[in-house]
Amino acid sequence: MVVRITRALLILQLILAAGVSAVAGKLFHLGLVPAVMVGIGIVLLLRMLITANNFWLTWYYGSVTPPEYRIGLWRAIRLFFGEYRSTMISSSWTMPFFAFSRHIATDAKTLPVLLVHGYGCNSGYWHAMSKALTRAQITHWTVDLEPVTASIDEYVQTIHEAIECLCQECETQQIVIVGHSMGGLAIRAYLRDHGSRRIAKVITLGTPHHGTALAQFGIGHNTRQMLWSIGEQEGLSSPWLRALASHESPAVYRLFVSIYSHHDNIIAPQTSSHLLGARNIAHGGIGHVALALHPTIQEEVVREIREVSQNVSRWMRTGR
Repeated sequence: MVVRITRALLILQLILAAGVSAVAGKLFHLGLVPAVMVGIGIVLLLRMLITANNFWLTWYYGSVTPPEYRIGLWRAIRLFFGEYRSTMISSSWTMPFFAFSRHIATDAKTLPVLLVHGYGCNSGYWHAMSKALTRAQITHWTVDLEPVTASIDEYVQTIHEAIECLCQECETQQIVIVGHSMGGLAIRAYLRDHGSRRIAKVITLGTPHHGTALAQFGIGHNTRQMLWSIGEQEGLSSPWLRALASHESPAVYRLFVSIYSHHDNIIAPQTSSHLLGARNIAHGGIGHVALALHPTIQEEVVREIREVSQNVSRWMRTGR
């Protein structure tokens, strides 16, 4: 479904660019090439304004940035254009044309990995991360969470079936599971329903563990489940998130590594990604979509996968 939606949006953008080009050429007596450049420029500018609006909203609803993560003007510019570039690549290139289901490493030395994307995305979002995992000789599968606007609970069965198939085909008892944004919440819902027997480690990237205020601008039942409401005194997670947390134990949280950015432009407050009892790794200067495309984050994910794989292998050999 997301493939069709993103391709349709691309066609609409091309139609808009063509229309603007025709109007600009007629009004300003431009040649074909300058008119086309104007049309494309307007579309790119509109996409840039969407990214800018997201940053403004998360500044308005966001948490206070700790002093050690505050950035200057130059890094702020890099942050903005890095997120803009990542958004353009994901929504206009990898999600429409590079969705995939699996990559089998020829000489895998780690546990296999399941990648779970976030809201409004598909497996194509993981294209850059897949390249990093492939270079590291890590077998990885993906899932597509559909329908796009469904309840997060409806994604649990898809994740469960993928995990069981992955364990069976790789002849392993456990895997590592990586979730971006809403994908991390879908993983928590899976653990609630099926337990942690199959999971050696959970790595979440920019997951709104306590909700995000920007969910109020989304559509679908899942956005209401991810909502962080601004009250008179303090924020409040959605009823669904509070119910989810009530079914979890400290042992479950110890499986988690939550990687997030204090400059996330979708999760607000940004500290919503901090999960008490988990290992939390904070960053600055990285946007929401850019998380899985950023080399530093990719290196951390690979390192975490290797570390837990070594621990599991050692436990199987020695029993401790």
